[in-house]
Amino acid sequence: MSIKRVAIVGCGIGRSHIVEGYVPHPDKFKVVAICDLNEERLREIGDEFDIAKRTTSFADVLGDESVDIVDICTPPGIHLEQVVAALAAGKHVICEKPLTGSLSGVDTIMEAEKTAKGTLMPIFQYRYGDGIEKAKRIIDAGIAGKPYMGSVETFWLRTPEYYSVPWRGKWATELGGVLVTHALHLHDMLLHLMGPVSKVFGRVATRVNDIEVEDCASASLLMKNGAFVSLSCTLGSQEQISRLRLHFENVTFESNHEPYSPGRDPWKIIVQNDDVQARIDAVIGNWQPVAPRFTTQMEHFHTYLSGNGPLPVTTQDARRALELVTAIYQSSDTGREVSLPIGSDSPKYADWRARTK
Repeated sequence: MSIKRVAIVGCGIGRSHIVEGYVPHPDKFKVVAICDLNEERLREIGDEFDIAKRTTSFADVLGDESVDIVDICTPPGIHLEQVVAALAAGKHVICEKPLTGSLSGVDTIMEAEKTAKGTLMPIFQYRYGDGIEKAKRIIDAGIAGKPYMGSVETFWLRTPEYYSVPWRGKWATELGGVLVTHALHLHDMLLHLMGPVSKVFGRVATRVNDIEVEDCASASLLMKNGAFVSLSCTLGSQEQISRLRLHFENVTFESNHEPYSPGRDPWKIIVQNDDVQARIDAVIGNWQPVAPRFTTQMEHFHTYLSGNGPLPVTTQDARRALELVTAIYQSSDTGREVSLPIGSDSPKYADWRARTK
């Protein structure tokens, strides 16, 4: 398998991509360039990881023929233009969440993908780890049975100091609040395990910090499979936890409560009876440990690029998560339940800030 040459654009969360996603795979990836407007950060990250090329120019990255993958870790407000430009330049693209700030934006990206030489992989690193992947295997094997109900809790803490970074907390640059940049991870995990949503009733509010975007939200979902799910999220929890608890006919799953790595073990797998346990043991009894977060997502991306596996996260996955965001915003505006899918006739399709009556 060939080593893919990577350029990191944005060295904030980009450093985590290097540490978790690329350093563990020296036979698969080499970070050959970093790009950031902060020259001090460029120097620090470049020196730390011995990266020779350091630039403040995104165009310079796109023009570098030695770069195979452009990994976009910039503030959300510029993801759309950067993804489209990187695809047009013939690069493979990795993009941090949120992919963009509207369903219209996602559809623009999907159009660009149709003629692109490269492939886009959005980031949803919380899908990876022993706990969630065991649950996924059990569900996909049909052992869990009929889905009944679930709850998803994103209880994190963000203080005024967090929002002192100029682009945070603003619609134009962060694109949304707790639903878009925090709980999106847990909500993707739900969709990954329980499938798509049919109907949504939601509420959002700004109660914790003096910001433009929401920092508290709740929603009641009817899944397409008939299950009921409640979502709760806040950025004002004095104890930070992330938790999924999903109830099926034969099994109840509960994630660990680590706020930023809920996909890891231990997950509770509570079975109906010994027969169900025996079926589970047959499926995961010889489990091989899975590295969490970026380590496994990047490994799977390399496998895909080498022609040996599926694309681990698709633009359609990102769209499904952002459609849920759109539905919650729309329901909160109107006080009414929203049915999915959401079409281009919705005022929220192109702009989440557009008021819906």
